[in-house]
Amino acid sequence: MKIQFRDLWQIMDWEDITLTIYSKTGADVKRALAAHQRTLHDFMALISPAAQPYLEQIAQEAQRLTRKRFGHTVGFYAPLYLSNLCSNDCTYCGFSMSNRIKRKTLNAEEIDRECDALNAMGYEHLLLVTGEHQNKVGMDYFRHHLPSIRKKVSSLMMEVQPLSTENYAELKTLGLDGVMVYQETYNASTYQYHHLKGQKQDFFWRLETPERLGQAGIDKIGLGALIGLSKDWRTDCYFLATHLSFLQKHYWQSRYSISFPRLRPCAGGIEPASLMDDPQLVQLIVHSVCSRRKLNCRCLPESHLTFAITLFHSRLTALAQVLKLSPAVMPIRVSQSWNSFPLMIIARLNRLPMLYQLRDYSRYGRTGIVFWEELRNINKKSATEVIYFRCRTRPDKLRLVQSR
Repeated sequence: MKIQFRDLWQIMDWEDITLTIYSKTGADVKRALAAHQRTLHDFMALISPAAQPYLEQIAQEAQRLTRKRFGHTVGFYAPLYLSNLCSNDCTYCGFSMSNRIKRKTLNAEEIDRECDALNAMGYEHLLLVTGEHQNKVGMDYFRHHLPSIRKKVSSLMMEVQPLSTENYAELKTLGLDGVMVYQETYNASTYQYHHLKGQKQDFFWRLETPERLGQAGIDKIGLGALIGLSKDWRTDCYFLATHLSFLQKHYWQSRYSISFPRLRPCAGGIEPASLMDDPQLVQLIVHSVCSRRKLNCRCLPESHLTFAITLFHSRLTALAQVLKLSPAVMPIRVSQSWNSFPLMIIARLNRLPMLYQLRDYSRYGRTGIVFWEELRNINKKSATEVIYFRCRTRPDKLRLVQSR
């Protein structure tokens, strides 16, 4: 019988892990920083309070590893809220069924208008978001609307109620690329305290969702914990790292992302059980970057970090202008002919005084692998160091993204 993360979770002791994290010393942090292959125990040291004095050092390493793997690129996706109907009652969520708010579910015409508006702003990657209402916003609704949405975007993800393996496999055939499913907290008693009614009360059904996604062959799986729901964010993040490590070992065909949403004080909301300040968030992000790319497991180097851009709004300037008129994004229309495709790209590139990074997005069969092979061979003979291209579902469109 195949091992499940549930089995591993059941032998992990929350209190012991918390004590271990807080017992880490500066010497443990130095050993973790020097390790060529990092373990989950090293990750404990790097997110411990003892690691805070080393934040600048580890941030520089995180930047080096990120630049090496991804270049100077940041991927944006936009959430598209389809419905706020929900059959769950959760203490921290505005969609909760007990909240007296106006409920709305978009129809086909409204969805079409929203997609066009997001496309006009430059968004080609969408995350479909709903409350969790299986009867009114379930598989019938998704079957009806996913195909038309998929035609308008380059990639499509969902953040909806957990579904079965069979449902996920069907949605994949309709154009689904990825699913975000956040455990909220890995502490079972805290989880039960905050989830009062509905299917979301089932801790293990949610915990096992990423494994069902892996079994269904979903390309990208997003994990996360709601920071502040439990009494210690460090312990929750260690469980999250362990969960990610397990999935990458057993479902290595999928790509993964992790998210760190923070529960913040607000009028009418619950008080967070623990607060994470900005320096601690930076500590978690940079240590996650370094540890996840050096963990002694089958850790994929292309796994991503996802965070709400609003957390750093004061540090970003003219974001709207960048998204609408980015000089680093150059659309190129080319012939449908597969033979002339690489040569036309190279001819256009030769006119541009920029360096580009080549990345293959065709391994899941949406586009021709021949483009990757031919471009890679041409690139070796070219003065251009690297070339970046993103294949869309239609091979007659191409976008080149600057990576310098």
